[in-house]
Amino acid sequence: MNIEIAPHVRETASQLGEGVPYALKVLAGRLADDPDMGEPSALPGILTVMIDGDLFEDCPALAVGYIRELDRLEIRYVTPASFVQPAADNPDRQEPQGRHQERPAVPGAEAVTVREVADAWRRITGWLRANAPDSHAALRAGASAAAVAAVEGDLGIPLPVELRALWLLTAGDDGAHGWGCLPGNKALMTLEAVSAVHRMKTAAQVQKDPLNSGRPEEERVTVWRATWIPVIALGPTDHTSGLYLDAATGFLGRWSRYHEEPDEERDTLVTYLEEMADTLEFPALAARDKPGLIGGTLVWLSSIDPVRGDRWQPLTG
Repeated sequence: MNIEIAPHVRETASQLGEGVPYALKVLAGRLADDPDMGEPSALPGILTVMIDGDLFEDCPALAVGYIRELDRLEIRYVTPASFVQPAADNPDRQEPQGRHQERPAVPGAEAVTVREVADAWRRITGWLRANAPDSHAALRAGASAAAVAAVEGDLGIPLPVELRALWLLTAGDDGAHGWGCLPGNKALMTLEAVSAVHRMKTAAQVQKDPLNSGRPEEERVTVWRATWIPVIALGPTDHTSGLYLDAATGFLGRWSRYHEEPDEERDTLVTYLEEMADTLEFPALAARDKPGLIGGTLVWLSSIDPVRGDRWQPLTG
């Protein structure tokens, strides 16, 4: 039996812990002997097998999905087992009230989401490494599972699986020459900034709540909801505005320190990253902002000032 491991799976495995690639290699050997050891998943044609993290050093419990054909088997995804456990399997986990219940966990779908985030981020960082090395160097390494869990504790709500997956790949963008690498030269916020902004915005809403209590529903002022997680800032050091991810719905929205009424985006984190990757690889298809280069830095057209405009080289293709 020929065992294949998709390239994005190897990259994801290396981010999840030093012991994960070895655990995956051991599993591949077991699958060669017993290709039917996995259980059917919610994804058509995908079998899932669990890896006990206690058996390997620096390796969390894992869920591994694979497809089996007549003479070959391909491992399609690997993700921490906690990402794909049904909520009922964790009775101690507290679910926020209200809107979060609009987005129930679907184990198979969560595994697909992890794979989609990893694939989009691999495309983005691969392009940056080859074309904008200064921007690539400004990206932080992935956060540890413990660091992600600490942020989850600070926020007081379960993190969306796509955000967990992204933070395990990178813990933020320090910026190159003042520019973040995301469209508009926005920056993926560090975990420390996420917690700080969430506390600030939550406190701002607390100040509004006494006034709201005596108002009709349509006149109440909402500057922040508990399920909103700030993830993207206007710039690496400018946290006056940005985008949040709504853990209840999975959609991005706009936030501001100045308490303007939030604007809802109809992007998910996955579609946001996929569109960025598509734009970098095929700049002629750019629909919102046009990418270019100043030296080894990715700079988006909307962020160009007249002083540096003559140095900006648009991407072609």
